[in-house]
Amino acid sequence: MLSGKFGVFLVILFLGLLFYFVIKKLIQPRERKTLYKALIGSMIISIIFINVVELGYSNILQKHHRDRIDLVLGKMEDPNGKGYNINRAKAAIGSGGFSGKGYKQAKLASANQKHVPEHSTDFIFCTWSEERGFIGSAGLVLLFMTLLIKIVLIAERQKSRFTRVYAYSVAGIFFYHFMINIGMAIGLAPVIGIPLPFFSYGGSGMMSFSILLFILIKLDAERKVILQ
Repeated sequence: MLSGKFGVFLVILFLGLLFYFVIKKLIQPRERKTLYKALIGSMIISIIFINVVELGYSNILQKHHRDRIDLVLGKMEDPNGKGYNINRAKAAIGSGGFSGKGYKQAKLASANQKHVPEHSTDFIFCTWSEERGFIGSAGLVLLFMTLLIKIVLIAERQKSRFTRVYAYSVAGIFFYHFMINIGMAIGLAPVIGIPLPFFSYGGSGMMSFSILLFILIKLDAERKVILQ
């Protein structure tokens, strides 16, 4: 553990020195002081963050939480045990191929076969990918990115600080759910039970995401009214 921390410290030090020389060569002298302060502050925050993460990982997270993180990082392998969900999820996504098997034609991510647990909620992306393949998966990602960009554009045109902050918060919530849910399915994020907005089965999630958007649309419709 100490050697790992020492290696990370060396990486941070190397990057710090690299940016120092870049600033020294490319930045005007009158602007260097502020950048040097930002660089030193970033290095200190990075070191503190690493120690806080290690403390939380060792003393706060429970064993099954640590196992999920270790599976994602490749520190352990258990394809038929603790890594079963991720293993079956990736198998279902891969079986869809380029164009998919068709609507309701999924074999692995289906209610009948039950190879993929929670295929209609947490791992709904597996069902979508197996039925519609790479084309459908890419289209889904594109749709979500379009939604996020639209929300950011709405945030930027607001006159009220509250509405702008709310809009960016909505964008952050959608991005977090989208990123973690798909990351779980393809093995890039720990399995933590995050639904995919507007796709995962369940009325509470659908209602919550809809309310977030409805409030944003209402606030945007009144953006020309200057709040006192």
